[in-house]
This record gives sequence, structure tokens and C-alpha cells, in this order.
Amino acid sequence: MDTISENKDVITEKKDTKFCKHCGETILKEAVLCTKCGLQVEELKQEEKIVINNNNTNTNANINTNMINPTGLKEKNKWLAFALCFFIGYFGAHKFYEGKTGMGVLYLFTGGLLGIGWLVDTIAILFKPNPYYV
Repeated sequence: MDTISENKDVITEKKDTKFCKHCGETILKEAVLCTKCGLQVEELKQEEKIVINNNNTNTNANINTNMINPTGLKEKNKWLAFALCFFIGYFGAHKFYEGKTGMGVLYLFTGGLLGIGWLVDTIAILFKPNPYYV
């Protein structure tokens, strides 16, 4: 005999059984959910109601001491970067100011990427907020 029919025989032999009002399956009298269809058969009694406590008592041990700039990026002045870019951007001065030495050297040897990089950077710096972070 398979286990399902054995379980049905055991359940039907007991005096404390009832029928699911949704699928008609024989279930235990104390059952709140049907074991076959999974639907709720009866309401929970007042003393059986589940209380969910969503109070979070965790505390953050990683307190950031740098609250002005929590990202760890360096703050740069938009207008200083613009002036450096506009006047000596062909030599990559604004890239060196931002801390991008590799790009600064590239601008230095290519004349601001043949002037195209200088023009793009001049316009791009104007649209940045002041201060901006690099």
C-alpha cells in the first residue's frame, strides 16, 4: 500500500477528523489549513493569533566619521577646473587637478587630444555641479 492511502486510513480511523470545505479532503479536526489544497479551513482563535513584531533593534556599528563627503571622493571646484581647462587645457592641467594623471599626460603629449578632448571637457565642466566629486 502506498503512503497516501495509509495516511488516509489513519486519518479516517480517528474520531477527531473533519472535511475541508474547499476540496472535501478528510483532515484533522485541529487543522487550520487543508493538507491537500492548502486553503484555510477555519479562522484562528484569538489566543492563537500570530503577532508579528517588526521593530528593528539593530544598530549600525559602522558609523561614518566623514559625514560631509560620505562617498570618499575628492571635492573639486567647478570654476577652478573650468579656468584650468579653458586656458591651459591643451596641456591637461584640468586632468592633473582632478587627479587623473594618466589622462593629463595623454593630453600633454597630444595637445588636448588634438583639441577635441579640450573642447568636450570645457563644455562638460560647465554642466557639472559646484562642487563636484572625482
